[in-house]
Amino acid sequence: MTEIIMFIAVTLFVTVARYMGGFRELHMLQQNSYQFKSHFNRAKQNHYVSYLPYVIFLCVPGLMLSPLFEMNVLGIIIKSLLIVASVVTMIINRPKKFKKPFVYTARVKRMIVTFTILTIIPLIVAVFGFLNESFVTAYVTLAFILCLTPLASLLSNLINYPIEEYIRRWYINDAKKILSGMKSLDIVGITGSYGKTSMKFYLGELLNSQYNTLITPESYNTPMGVVKTIRMMMKSTHEIFVCEMGARHVGDIKELCDIVHPHDAIITSIGPQHLETFGKIENIISTKFELGDAVNGKGKILVSGDDENIRKGMGKYENVITYGFSDNNDYKAKDISVSYKGTKFTVVSKSGEECEYETSLLGEHNVLNLLGAISYCNEKGISLSSLIIPVRRIKSVKHRLELIDGGEICYIDDAYNSNPQGSKAALKVLSLFDDYMKILCTPGMVELGEKQDELNFEFGKEAASACDYVALVGKKQTEPILKGLKENGFSEEKIFVAETLSEAIENIKSIISDKKKMVLLENDLPDNY
Repeated sequence: MTEIIMFIAVTLFVTVARYMGGFRELHMLQQNSYQFKSHFNRAKQNHYVSYLPYVIFLCVPGLMLSPLFEMNVLGIIIKSLLIVASVVTMIINRPKKFKKPFVYTARVKRMIVTFTILTIIPLIVAVFGFLNESFVTAYVTLAFILCLTPLASLLSNLINYPIEEYIRRWYINDAKKILSGMKSLDIVGITGSYGKTSMKFYLGELLNSQYNTLITPESYNTPMGVVKTIRMMMKSTHEIFVCEMGARHVGDIKELCDIVHPHDAIITSIGPQHLETFGKIENIISTKFELGDAVNGKGKILVSGDDENIRKGMGKYENVITYGFSDNNDYKAKDISVSYKGTKFTVVSKSGEECEYETSLLGEHNVLNLLGAISYCNEKGISLSSLIIPVRRIKSVKHRLELIDGGEICYIDDAYNSNPQGSKAALKVLSLFDDYMKILCTPGMVELGEKQDELNFEFGKEAASACDYVALVGKKQTEPILKGLKENGFSEEKIFVAETLSEAIENIKSIISDKKKMVLLENDLPDNY
């Protein structure tokens, strides 16, 4: 009877721990876009603690196979250890509030079914072993059920791949069918390492002043995000479709172009974003110009002409139109005046026409994105003067240098996907607020490959001359920033290191000052970090 109670207890704890760990793994897998390599790397780098019980527990089956296992005392000890390992696993993987909640999509539900089957089968083996008094088989099986939880999550995704690919292709073909029936629809693709989302929103706002325009919402820049936009939002009355195109691997932009077949292209920038997956900058350049390949000889290719990496790749293309701050661009922004209230600037078109604009947006890099949007609209036949009011109406894109008045503490919310170029621009914006105590709050930049530490070190050096205080989120990952701050003589007494954003904000609130506080929230890492 004691053996039965012990077995039921062990089985119950192992099963619950398996599901708690499994759902956490599926959640992280979802945030890594169901990519095996990305998920494995994130887990290896950031969740090693949650794997520790699994790794240690791999030793337990070996102990169970020992001849001493038949001794009652040792048997009870080993089975108790199995329960303890299960409890520890449940504690580590206990439900908590994530920044981005687990979305139970149809794909996730199918994976949960597969994961359940991969759990039930070995459980049956364990029960049969126990009923046949093969206790070693029973408990070894339960041990492996627990310690192979991460593998089971990935295996569920792998097993489901054929059906997921079939469903994916069906949705893609349906989206293609919708687009093929809209002969008069103009499609413009936007890509770039930085600025593509802001450019998309600005362009959509300006084009809507004269055309019925659809843009991919939020950060819908993957094949299935674009397909969902077409299937759920596209109407026969739309005249222009502005499609944001994101990439983490060579060929990603081509895949998107093969779905939507863009008529025109806009490339906002090329830099070391996602260098971790691209490997080298040359791969990023070739991938971004997959959009140029798709429209070359058919439509316009609008590019940021001051970008060194863009200049390296644009030479082979026809009908290239450049925009930027230097005189050799087709469209140029000049007389830029930036204050904490907004920005004024003048645009000079390739025909020599000039027009002055005002916007509530902050920073020169926002002027660059606005200039790109204005340039494309002008190429579509919209006069510069008719864009004055639409430009004035444009609001900050959420989490991209969004100014939030919180009373005693105000925020510049630049929490979305920080990068070397954007972080410099954000620090420049922060420096505009002379009457405030200037505070940087950041976990640093990620996905920069081998250059990550170097670029974060430089970020720290730049922050030292722009801020009064710095709050770093995450001790390990912000070490390069801390070194950069110290390198430039920033006082350690004015540096806070916290493990969470909420803890960092509490540290900022504790600063005593006669001035109002302006806090730059530069990047906010997702849960899979």
